[in-house]
Amino acid sequence: MEKTLEFQTLDDEGVRQRDGGSLSEAKPVSFDKDRYELARVGKQQVLKRRFGLVSMTGLSCGLMCTWESIIVVFQIGFSNGGPAGLIYGFLLIWLGNISVFIAIGELSSAIPTAGGQYHWVSLLAPRSSKRFFSYITGWLTVIGWIAALTSVCFFVADLILGLVSLSHPDYVRELWHGTLLIWAVLLLCVFINIFVSGALPTIEVIVLVFHVLGFFGILIPLVYLPATHHQAKEIFTTFNNLGGWKTTGLAFFVGLQGNALAFVGTDSAVHMSEEVRNASTDVARSMLLSLGINGCLALSMLIALLFSAPDIMQLMDDTTSTTPLFMRIFEYATGSTAGASIMTGIIIVLEFCSAMGCLAAASRMTWSFARDRGLPFSRALSMIEQRTTIPVIAILVVTVLSALLALINIGNNAAFNGTISLVLEGFYISYLLAIGLLLWRRVRGDMDNPNLGLTAFSSSAQADESFDRSLEWGPWRLKGSLGVANNVFACCYLLLLVFFSFWPNNFKIVDPAQMNWAVVVTAGVSLISIGYYYLYANKTYNGPVMEIDPHLL
Repeated sequence: MEKTLEFQTLDDEGVRQRDGGSLSEAKPVSFDKDRYELARVGKQQVLKRRFGLVSMTGLSCGLMCTWESIIVVFQIGFSNGGPAGLIYGFLLIWLGNISVFIAIGELSSAIPTAGGQYHWVSLLAPRSSKRFFSYITGWLTVIGWIAALTSVCFFVADLILGLVSLSHPDYVRELWHGTLLIWAVLLLCVFINIFVSGALPTIEVIVLVFHVLGFFGILIPLVYLPATHHQAKEIFTTFNNLGGWKTTGLAFFVGLQGNALAFVGTDSAVHMSEEVRNASTDVARSMLLSLGINGCLALSMLIALLFSAPDIMQLMDDTTSTTPLFMRIFEYATGSTAGASIMTGIIIVLEFCSAMGCLAAASRMTWSFARDRGLPFSRALSMIEQRTTIPVIAILVVTVLSALLALINIGNNAAFNGTISLVLEGFYISYLLAIGLLLWRRVRGDMDNPNLGLTAFSSSAQADESFDRSLEWGPWRLKGSLGVANNVFACCYLLLLVFFSFWPNNFKIVDPAQMNWAVVVTAGVSLISIGYYYLYANKTYNGPVMEIDPHLL
């Protein structure tokens, strides 16, 4: 079917031009649903749509690295919550994330752009404050993704150094060793994202297969090789409060941070949405498929780890060992250093695949925010390399910023951990703002009457709070009271996680090394972004730039 898409674009001076030629020209093209969906929210199609449902699910699954991460960080939940707290906390986090990403899926279906949260907040917020809230959301999301990239690369570097310690117990680790390895991982990720970008969808399908096969490669020896296993009653009824909190219940909520970290990055599909075919439905599907696959694998791995491990308390009390706790559990399960090394090697490869996808998502988010003039040097950051149709400059800048963050690790490991702790807060606060505003619009009925903002600008109070441009539901959503109930639950869950993610893991020890620096880093980033907004950005940032006039579609 041939159809003329006479998209009217707005250049930097606000002059209207036809897309692809002069004002009087209109080129006949095959109707492209994805291109039309972007045009409906004012954006031109400039990136190539390489990803399908399977490849995007592979990127999302691989980036989340849930079952791999649950092994690496399970000590957080074990200290505050114990084995029972870990399992029940995991179920709470899994259910909460499903609720959150059903709502995020609704928004991605209605507004399928790479900007994600800040774009949604701009359209959903009251007109009087939409620029401010959109700008802050954009900054938190960009910084959160850069911190996420740094943290994943740090995981890879830390695992490699742990593997060296496992094989060579006399090895003395220095902080700069980790920083150099982080840089090496970043360079390899840059090479793949720039020079092998065309094959990235195929690579992500392979990652998905290896993600599942690697799970069985670790699960089988972990379950079948140990001579003894713990009893079910011991695992499902034992709670720990090693952090010294006043109640075990409080310790349980503090320990949720570990499980929450294992689900970070689910919204990567959102920021890649302008490269996904059938984005208005498949972005949401890929996020929920990823949550379903990774949740099942991670829960199984967590239970297997708890049943098969030796006395974990005794291992944690051994302060002389420089080997990570989970590697010692692997060594116990297999009875050999070589077996533990192979199992750890599987996790290292998959964590590297997570870093590779993380750079892709972080660069697209940065590119999108720069495209809407939300970042310094926006014109350069928003450039697309024409041959590969990828944001090369954004990829390089994100990599350099992540490498600079890694320098902090050389001077102070506690400060570095505080910096990358922004990951949870940056993501969860941006989700909370977007879903909270969606709930508000939903209850008011604005999403069911999108033309209100186009016809009632003059005097009514409701017009003052209505949309500046047409916004309507996409093809993927929960209808009626079920959708409202899900939004309420998602907001409550996010408020709970944001609140407890600022708490330290240990109440008994108060020193800089044990402190949770997240509150300092999050407040610092917020204050800097607010200051920059009022000093400069409020003169240049007006929310998402309207590249195409949607009223003329």
